[in-house]
Amino acid sequence: MLFARRPPADTSVVAPRDTPATVRSFSHAGATLVAESFGRGARTFLLIHGLGMGRLAFRGLAGQLRGRGRFIAVDLPGYGAAPEPERTLTMARTADLLAALLRDSGEGPVVAVGHSMGTQVAVELAARHPALVDSVVLLAPTVTRAERTAARQILRLAQDLAVESPRVILVGAIEYLRAGPNLRGKFRAMLAHRPEDVYPRVTQRALVIRGGTDRVCPQWWCAEVAAALHSADLVVVDHHGHETMIRDSAPSAAAILAFTGG
Repeated sequence: MLFARRPPADTSVVAPRDTPATVRSFSHAGATLVAESFGRGARTFLLIHGLGMGRLAFRGLAGQLRGRGRFIAVDLPGYGAAPEPERTLTMARTADLLAALLRDSGEGPVVAVGHSMGTQVAVELAARHPALVDSVVLLAPTVTRAERTAARQILRLAQDLAVESPRVILVGAIEYLRAGPNLRGKFRAMLAHRPEDVYPRVTQRALVIRGGTDRVCPQWWCAEVAAALHSADLVVVDHHGHETMIRDSAPSAAAILAFTGG
């Protein structure tokens, strides 16, 4: 297998302005991602975004967690500044790509923090490459086994966004425009994945965070996710929806710090 380093494809978008960051492209097995690394400390947080988003979605959360460790925020293939892959990656292949990045950079074990679709990638990474993952944080885990259709997911997201803040809508609009023309294929890859088959294989400690008004990830599903994991806590952030970490990242950051020991 060949690894290829390319020059940085984008400037820093996640690191606080007074924090030095390194941005680089990384290619493996025909797919390329963009990784932004910054901070220092014994703990490393790997930040994995959701469908249609990019690493920009983690700017608020990273700001809240600054000084608490090292961060790697990624644009997955076909999102943000990362180029479209020739073939849409499955959740498992995406996890393998992240594992290759971690091995190449000498990082890990990491706290794998996934949001929405990113939670599906995070659990695949933990199950397939356990030595690289210390623990997992699942923010708004998708996709519920009862509503695994495009129409239903679009409806739920629309219901959630209808009451969201202008900040959430602005960030979402920017990132969806950058997600490229193959968003439909990426949506299908997300829906085809069955995370409930992966949860029992995750042996690391886990934290599940749900916004109290999240229409995409209902309470029953998040409780089921937490129960299926080997050792998991469930935290509900009241008055927040699916994009809780974008609207106001402080409650999610506090839960993550409590989970990781500060």
